[in-house]
Amino acid sequence: MTVPAFSLNNGVEIPAIGLGVFQTPPAETVAAVSAALRTGYRHIDTAAAYGNEREVGQGIRESGVPREDVFIETKVWISDYGYDQTLHAFEKSAAKLGVDQIDMFILHQALPSAFDKTIAAYRALETLLADGRVRSIGVSNFMPEHLSELLEQTEVVPAVNQIEVHPYFQQTQLQTLDRERGILTQAWSPIGGITSYRESSRRSFDEPVLLTIGGRYGKSAAQVMLRWHIQKGIQVIPKSTKPERIAENFDVFDFELTGDELAQIDALDTGTRGGPEPEAITLETFGRVIPEA
Repeated sequence: MTVPAFSLNNGVEIPAIGLGVFQTPPAETVAAVSAALRTGYRHIDTAAAYGNEREVGQGIRESGVPREDVFIETKVWISDYGYDQTLHAFEKSAAKLGVDQIDMFILHQALPSAFDKTIAAYRALETLLADGRVRSIGVSNFMPEHLSELLEQTEVVPAVNQIEVHPYFQQTQLQTLDRERGILTQAWSPIGGITSYRESSRRSFDEPVLLTIGGRYGKSAAQVMLRWHIQKGIQVIPKSTKPERIAENFDVFDFELTGDELAQIDALDTGTRGGPEPEAITLETFGRVIPEA
């Protein structure tokens, strides 16, 4: 099937759903990526800090799907921020992935304690875009103040802002800002997996509202959540290494939630972040060396 797509602010199209490989061990990444592409996924999201870019590239090659049909997204880690450092980070990622061009290259985090490095890194992304080495650029985990400062000091509006979004943590104000600036919101942990592996009083997969809605369509809570995102114009990158789950997560285009059902899910927001607080991201606490290719 043809995967529905969202148009980015530079005219490039990105599939509405992709496979995420955060916390996917390198040994399992090749099989997961190949399974996803055989299922019909055409977008793979990875990052230098995940340590599995090389295996993502191998999985794409082993899938038999032509490179030009796969949208590859990866991220620069904060340790490689700075203009020249970020240009080199592209070379490392491209070599590990085994490609000459990356479809989406984004900054993994804002670095509030050294925002000059963040700006320099983004200017390197602008250079890579102008040179045709990447097709689109963006950011991840940027809060409103980070976006405002970035937009004041750079030329290219980010195509995406990849942030934590799921029914229990929706960041609606940030989503609105993204939309107003022409930035597509991408959801990491879109099915609330972070509520399962982090301490949480509620697991999204057990949420009665989601299970009840899913029962009407013969769908799981995860499928309902993914459908909710897509209908709200949010691009999703659920992660799994199990072929049956990978296929299940992709099977969300044969039903549509009603306005009332969307509102019921909207009402689940707790405002509680599962990931690290953006201001806590510093080189001292989160810096790590990203190996050469």
